Amino acid sequence: MQDKPAQAAPAPEQATPPVASDDAAPAAQDQAAPATTAEAIPAPSEPATQPAEVASAPAATPAAQPAATQEQVAQAVGRDFGSYDKDADGKLNATEFAAWMGDLRKASEPGFQPGSAEAASWSTQAFASADTDKSASVNKQELTVFLTPKQPG
Repeated sequence: MQDKPAQAAPAPEQATPPVASDDAAPAAQDQAAPATTAEAIPAPSEPATQPAEVASAPAATPAAQPAATQEQVAQAVGRDFGSYDKDADGKLNATEFAAWMGDLRKASEPGFQPGSAEAASWSTQAFASADTDKSASVNKQELTVFLTPKQPG
């Protein structure tokens, strides 16, 4: 009689903790951000390149997670978009985009300094990369594609 090989149970899904807001310091991820999470959204690590890891930002302990799927990123973008779309026009202008990306990057790189010259340059390049239709704004679809890690190949 042969035993069947044991199969691993699928990993349970984790709740996405909110990332801090920009009340105390704009674009700082460790502050109390309006319902922003970085669990399913990777933080861009290079100005115009796509990240390979997802930043997880529980209030005080950012840690890298495995790359997210486009569906996971889309869910997080859909959930948090309104928190950064301050004028509620359905798209992010460069300032709104910079605040969100700064929060994500700060969660994954605690030494990142939002508001610095390096941060401004990085954000400008990231915005240009995300704004694929060159409309001077980034919609949910563009942001989802921008934040979804690219698969090697």
